[in-house]
Amino acid sequence: MKTALSALALCAAMTTPALAFDITDMSTEERAAFRAEVRAYLLDNPEVIMEAVAVLEARQQEQAQQNDAMLVQVNAQALFDDGFSWVGGNLDGDITLVEFTDYRCGYCRKAHDEVSELVASDGNIRFIVKEFPILGDASVVSSQFAIATRMVAGDVAYKSVHDALITLQGEPSEPALRRLATSLGLDADAILDKMGSPEVDRVITETRQLAGRLQINGTPTFVLGDQMLRGYVPLDAMRGIVADLRDKG
Repeated sequence: MKTALSALALCAAMTTPALAFDITDMSTEERAAFRAEVRAYLLDNPEVIMEAVAVLEARQQEQAQQNDAMLVQVNAQALFDDGFSWVGGNLDGDITLVEFTDYRCGYCRKAHDEVSELVASDGNIRFIVKEFPILGDASVVSSQFAIATRMVAGDVAYKSVHDALITLQGEPSEPALRRLATSLGLDADAILDKMGSPEVDRVITETRQLAGRLQINGTPTFVLGDQMLRGYVPLDAMRGIVADLRDKG
């Protein structure tokens, strides 16, 4: 009982201004006794430590969400209307979903079908793809090919190539990309010629700069409303977030 009362006195002293005290005013013996009582209480009640950790983690998560919301607001133009990223789904949708993706990323591949299902089944989501190659040269080549396809052949062709690249087995070599373009009825020579152009390079560079400002360093990363979802999110969870956003108006 003495130990518990001592701990309660400590909490009151630390949280109530009228009872606040300076531990440095204690004598050496008093300080040692005080610390011993606190230690004994925590050893007898270790769940208090876990409760404190949970409170800290909740505060940190809330602060991170507030920071993300601010980053989204500051970078809204580049996120939602950059003029070069592919936009699909319902162009007039009430919710916008942005995905930073890398074609060689295993979790991006896992998320692809679920994101497609979310957009198709919801019917009121505007979907934007950000080409964010971060996993080496093969990723860069894949993004260059997708971006060049959109520039040469338009949005419908881009979507077909995007869907094919996210499931492509093996390396995106020139012969493989040429076969892919030909299979989709596209001008392979024109697309391959465009891949190394300054226009294609600018898209990748600006997207990387945007990701840097948003503190994004992995794929997939989603922006949904004013939230950033850093990593793979299951379909049901994504639907729940969409529903919450709509409930908030």
